[in-house]
Amino acid sequence: MATTIPTRSSSYQADVALALPKSGVRWPVRAVLVAATCVLVGIVWDISWHMSIGRDTLWSPPHLVTYAAGLIVGITCGWLALHTTFRGTAEERDHSVAFWGFRAPLGAWICVWGAFAMLASAPFDDWWHQAYGLDVKIISPPHVVLALGMYAVVVGAMVMTAAARSDAPDARTRRRLEWGLVYALGVMLSMVAVFTTEYSQRGAQHASLFYRVSAIAYPVLLCGAARASGLRWSATRVAAVYMTVRVLQGWILPLVPAEPKLGPIFYPMTHLAALEFPLLLVVPALGVDWLVQRLGQGEGGPRRDLLLAPLVGVAFVLLLLSAQWPFASFLHAPAARNWFFFTDQNFVFWGRATSLYRQYRFFPGDPTTAAFVAGIARALLFASLSAFVGLSWGRWLHRVRR
Repeated sequence: MATTIPTRSSSYQADVALALPKSGVRWPVRAVLVAATCVLVGIVWDISWHMSIGRDTLWSPPHLVTYAAGLIVGITCGWLALHTTFRGTAEERDHSVAFWGFRAPLGAWICVWGAFAMLASAPFDDWWHQAYGLDVKIISPPHVVLALGMYAVVVGAMVMTAAARSDAPDARTRRRLEWGLVYALGVMLSMVAVFTTEYSQRGAQHASLFYRVSAIAYPVLLCGAARASGLRWSATRVAAVYMTVRVLQGWILPLVPAEPKLGPIFYPMTHLAALEFPLLLVVPALGVDWLVQRLGQGEGGPRRDLLLAPLVGVAFVLLLLSAQWPFASFLHAPAARNWFFFTDQNFVFWGRATSLYRQYRFFPGDPTTAAFVAGIARALLFASLSAFVGLSWGRWLHRVRR
């Protein structure tokens, strides 16, 4: 397991060859960040492929991008393990984690586990499609295995970047690694948003279930970012990375020609479909940053976080509700059916014209106002718990050395 140390010896500070040469960030850190990007691009492209074309194989372009992530991780982390085990200095081996006789940074081992899980999910997913046909939901058993592997690759990239940051030889390199950590956290936020799509469609955003799911999924990452990064307004930056990624896919994917290859076809497609416009997470992220900067710094540890987490949780839910509720109404309006908001580019080929989604209507939600209020109250509790986990996890990531 990873351990944290309060100080570093002068000899170790002088020897940063494992992750950072004098000239800047060494290639393993960059490589795992590229792998994390491939993971996100692959999963978004794959979902769009299923929405637009339907039929795919193990060797479809989105799958190849995902496999590229595993290949990059294998080469990079394999080299790190061999280098640290057989040619590493005493300090490098001492600040690594042993596994099966080999030594490597903790983040590298996490990435390796994720790559194996991703590769194992590929034949499982292929068999699942042959046995049960096209997925109509994102969450299926092979996709869960794939998601765990993908998350592991991105988490490993975060840990490797954070560990490299702790030994940066100069302020410029450290700042570059801070931005690398923010980017990795933004990729993770985007991944979480992808796998909560079924609960966060624009038609579901006037129901308390959407806010309960959001309260569980997002504060942990935003609070972790606010605590782990040395940059100011880091949670807001992470939310901005997520929004940028989602907007870019919405602008780019509809430019690619595509047509359905499975039936029945109720909506003829001529191009790849886009995932929906991103949630306005930048609004609650601003509140998270403001509270953590003013109340979450200094001594206090878990006790301080126990008091801070409910404040952050309440702020997250109320700010998300105040921003997303009216924005969801706007996304249903004709003014949002254009290239910028791309709300007319999110349909699936098997979606009927009578569906509430194609009619730009909200789905049935809470039966009464009292039920909605009760649901929001539970969301406040969930957000507080998620925020506490994020603050604790962010403190660990800020101090990680391996």
